Amino acid sequence: MSTTTIAPAQETAQKAPLTLTAQAIAKVREIMATQDPLPAGLRIGVVGGGCSGFQYSMAFENQSGMMDKVFSFDDLKVFVDATSLMYLNGCTVDYVETLEAAGFKFDNPQVKSTCGCGSSFNV
Repeated sequence: MSTTTIAPAQETAQKAPLTLTAQAIAKVREIMATQDPLPAGLRIGVVGGGCSGFQYSMAFENQSGMMDKVFSFDDLKVFVDATSLMYLNGCTVDYVETLEAAGFKFDNPQVKSTCGCGSSFNV
């Protein structure tokens, strides 16, 4: 009788399909430093919802899932599930502070339309 084991996601040395700016990396690290226990990295994904069909999601993670790709941005681990990967190809994540608001901004060349509030998108 043979058994098959599935290895957990491995950190990939290939070029990441998305980019995090220096400002985004710094802000993620700043927020991560306030967490107890300290998370292993950041999960970025795309989930169904919002008025245009899809929304971006960001959350701290303690370990990768079996279907995750793990990318490193200046030693910040970023976990992306296989489904989200195809929607995030070419995407740039930035952290922007203005007089009106502050937050993470996703610039995704695949997006065909967004909702009026800018929190969801359609591809």
